[in-house]
Amino acid sequence: MQNIAEFRIIGRIGKINTMEKVTYLDIASNYPRKDGDGWKDDTHWNRVTLFGRAKERADKLSTGDLVHITGRIRQSRFERDGETHYGTDIIADRMGVLLRKGGTTEQDPIEDDDIPF
Repeated sequence: MQNIAEFRIIGRIGKINTMEKVTYLDIASNYPRKDGDGWKDDTHWNRVTLFGRAKERADKLSTGDLVHITGRIRQSRFERDGETHYGTDIIADRMGVLLRKGGTTEQDPIEDDDIPF
């Protein structure tokens, strides 16, 4: 049996940070929470890391696009100035565009959620 740590995010892209070998997407997802007698949306931001083919596909995305991303979670630990620092990386394995910013869907390969990077 394979042991896994994975995630699934459906949300809108808020920021795209493209570097030479990696792209980071900040994805906003909303969760309902009780506020008095009513409900409010509580927005959570997640930073997703994309490498290789995933990075190339992310270059076709725009802020505001609604995406569905799945992948793996990797924890890290390092020492700096005598202090231990902990982090969590959210690394994309699969991605699909559910809706473009303007409200349109496209039938290009970036939408095929069944094709791994």
